[in-house]
Amino acid sequence: MIGSNRVADKSDLPAVLLCTPAIGLPEHVLSQADTLDLAARLHAGHPELRLALRLIENTGVRKRHLVRPLDETLRDTGFTERNRVFEAEAKKRVPPVVAEALTNAGLSAQDIDAIVLVSCTGFMMPSLTAWMINELGFRHDAVQLPIAQLGCAAGAAAINRAADHCRAHTGANALVVACEFCSLCYQPGDHDVSSLLSNGLFGDAVAAAVVRGDGRGTGVRLGPQASHVIPGTSDWISYDVKDTGFHFRLNKGVPGTMRLAMPHISSFTERNGHSLPSLDFHVTHTGGPRVLDALRTDGGVPEEKLWASRRTLTEHGNIASAAVFDVLRRLSDEKPADGARGLIAGFGPGITVELTLGTWQNDDPHTLTPITRTTAATAAGDTR
Repeated sequence: MIGSNRVADKSDLPAVLLCTPAIGLPEHVLSQADTLDLAARLHAGHPELRLALRLIENTGVRKRHLVRPLDETLRDTGFTERNRVFEAEAKKRVPPVVAEALTNAGLSAQDIDAIVLVSCTGFMMPSLTAWMINELGFRHDAVQLPIAQLGCAAGAAAINRAADHCRAHTGANALVVACEFCSLCYQPGDHDVSSLLSNGLFGDAVAAAVVRGDGRGTGVRLGPQASHVIPGTSDWISYDVKDTGFHFRLNKGVPGTMRLAMPHISSFTERNGHSLPSLDFHVTHTGGPRVLDALRTDGGVPEEKLWASRRTLTEHGNIASAAVFDVLRRLSDEKPADGARGLIAGFGPGITVELTLGTWQNDDPHTLTPITRTTAATAAGDTR
C-alpha cells in the first residue's frame, strides 16, 4: 500500500490545477565533453577512472547549467562560502522565475495564499519564503512551507503539499518554488566513483509553478496522490554534512531502486483505475537514465511517452527537485489534448516515492477572474 488510502483512493477530490511552470537556468554551461575531459585530468591516477568516465557517458547528459563559472565551481571552499553563494544566487534568480509562473497562472503575488519552497542544496533561516513575502509583494499572511530534506523527490512532494493546502482552504492558491544549485555540492576531495558520477550528472536550476484552488487554467488538474518510503534504503541516497558543506553519497543499490518502486507505482495507478502503459503522459523526475529505463522495461511505459523526461535529462542533467517542473513545461509546450491522463512522479532520499495522477486541461487563465479563498468561502455561505 502507498501512503494514505484516505487520500490516494478518493475520487471526489476538490479540483485544483497545477499551472504551466516557469524555469530559470544559469548562464554558465558545461558540456559532457568538457566534463569527461575535466574528470580525466583531475583524476588521472584514479584506479576506477575508466569506469567513472563510462558511467558519466552513459547518463546521456549532454550539457548542464551552473550558477558560477567553472573555475569558481571547482574551488575548494567551506560551508560558509558555499551557503553565501546559495543565498545570493537564490535572491537573484528566484524573482524572475516566480514572476513568470504567476503570469502563466493569470494571478498576482497578492492572490497567493501559501508558498511551498523546496531545496536541498543550501540553507537559509529565515527561509527564502520570508524574503519573498517581504521583497516580492506577497501578502504578509501567506502561509510558509519550506521543505529542505526530501532531495529530488521534493518537487513532486511540493506539488502534493500545495494541493493539500488548496483543498483544505476553499479557493486558496499556492506557489511552489524549487531552487537547486547542485554545483555548490561539488567536493574536490571526494574521489569515490559515486561522487565522480554525481559530478557529471547534476545541474543547477530554479523552477516555479502555481496551484490554483479554483481548478481553472492550463496545466494538470491534480487528482489522487501517494507517498511511499521503500524499506531498508534510508542510507542509499544521503548527505554527509561537514565543515566543507554537503557531501553527496550514493549507495551501489540505487540503480536498482526503480525495480523496488515499480510494484508500488503500478499498484497506485491501478487502484485509481489506470495502468502505467495506458496513461497519456508521464512527468517523471530525471534522476538518471535507469529511472526512465525501468519505467519502460518493468513498467511497460512506451518510450515515446518518456520523451519530455529524457530531454530534460539530456539538456540539463539531474536538476533535483526542479526536474519535474522542467518536464511539465516541455509537455505544456506540446499542448496535450484536454482530458489526457498522466502521472507526476518524484524519487529521492529515503528512498522516497511521491506520486500524483492528473488530467490535462487547456483554459486561458488570463480570461478568468481569480477566485480567492475569501470570495470562494463567501459564495459557499461560509462566513467564519
